[in-house]
Amino acid sequence: MEPTTPKDFFEKTLPERFKPEKAAGLDVTVQLYLTGSSDGGEWVITLKDQKIQATQGTIPAPTLTLKTSEADFMDLVNGKLSAEKAFFSGKVNFKGNITTALKLKESGFL
Repeated sequence: MEPTTPKDFFEKTLPERFKPEKAAGLDVTVQLYLTGSSDGGEWVITLKDQKIQATQGTIPAPTLTLKTSEADFMDLVNGKLSAEKAFFSGKVNFKGNITTALKLKESGFL
C-alpha cells in the first residue's frame, strides 16, 4: 500500500525500502522541509552506520537540505515523479553535495 502522508512514509515505508548495503560509509543528515500541507512539516533524516532514522524537527547544520511541497514529496516516494525531474524542474530545492544525494537515492530514501 502506498503511503499517503510523510509520517506514513517515514514510519512504515522507509524502513522496508531502505537498503543498508547501499549506505555503507555514509554519515549524512538531511533537513527536509515539506510545504503546503499540515501533513508535511520539518523532518530530519539521519543515515549513519548503515541505519536510517527520521524524526520531526530541525537541526542547525545538516549535510543536505531539501525543500519541496508535501504533494511533490509524496509523488517522489511513490514513484510518480523522478528525483531528477523534480530537481531540474525546480520542484525540489536542494542544497549540498549532489553525489551524496545520489547515494541517498540508491539507499532507498527517494
